[in-house]
Amino acid sequence: MANHTPFFRSPLALIANAERWLNEALESILEPQGYRVVSALNGKELVERAPAARADVVVLNANLPDVDSIETCRALRDSRVVARGVPIIMITSTPTTKQQRLAALRAGAWDYLSLPLDAEELVLKLETYAHVKLEVDRAVEENPVDQASGLYNPRGLDRRARELVSDAFRRRAPLACVALGVEPESADTASAAPAAFTTAIDYVAQLLHVRGRTSDAIGRMGGSEFAVLAPATRADGAVKLARRLARTIETSRPRPEGLPTLLVRAGYEALADVHATPIEPQSLLEHASAALEQARTSGSGERVFGYQAGTV
Repeated sequence: MANHTPFFRSPLALIANAERWLNEALESILEPQGYRVVSALNGKELVERAPAARADVVVLNANLPDVDSIETCRALRDSRVVARGVPIIMITSTPTTKQQRLAALRAGAWDYLSLPLDAEELVLKLETYAHVKLEVDRAVEENPVDQASGLYNPRGLDRRARELVSDAFRRRAPLACVALGVEPESADTASAAPAAFTTAIDYVAQLLHVRGRTSDAIGRMGGSEFAVLAPATRADGAVKLARRLARTIETSRPRPEGLPTLLVRAGYEALADVHATPIEPQSLLEHASAALEQARTSGSGERVFGYQAGTV
């Protein structure tokens, strides 16, 4: 067997073959090389297992018994169940034509191999593909910005909070953090139509990216919560900022078709002089989140809350 270059984490191979023996043979080859393996016996099972599996590489038989494998490959790509960066390798036990190989590549496959497979060749190809996928994942994880929305991700928010707290401390300047929580006006909307609410959150992310102040660092904390790190902003400015962004989210037009009516609540932490009142960067974000939780649970009708000591 070829010399194996260690992975920085174990890649997961999702295998779909009607022949159980072939799945077992592939498992016996891949598992000693550091792969985790999930097997499916038909196309339906493959599609069902793909979302939870979060595969790093897919090995798909070109002759599945219940579905057209080319269409299944295309469907996996188009539905984003398997991301474009996940290698899909199709294998077949029959002679292949140029047209078949081209069809597979057009459907999103990375390679098209014929049985009998040479074990060493298969391992080398999968290792190359898996390393590419894992390195892309690592680059995305280390990137401070969410590529889809252009906002900071949690890693990026944490980094910017450190930079802004340090800068405000040196300059004896104000600094605020506003946390925004977005929810459907009707409590039943998110549970009845989760896809529509997901579209709504993506819309909010794009809106904040376009309408936010260039001086602020805006990011998504997770779920339906966003954070705005606002330099040179005191408590009164944080309240105005929260209300302006809430109004923008709730009333901006045009809106995507089918978007539910949205309600925004906000919490904030604001320091008039970071040097006089030092704060840990992570605490700044945590305090704003705690104030947002107060806004959600108060029942007072007030939708913007400042942080109260002792609530974290």
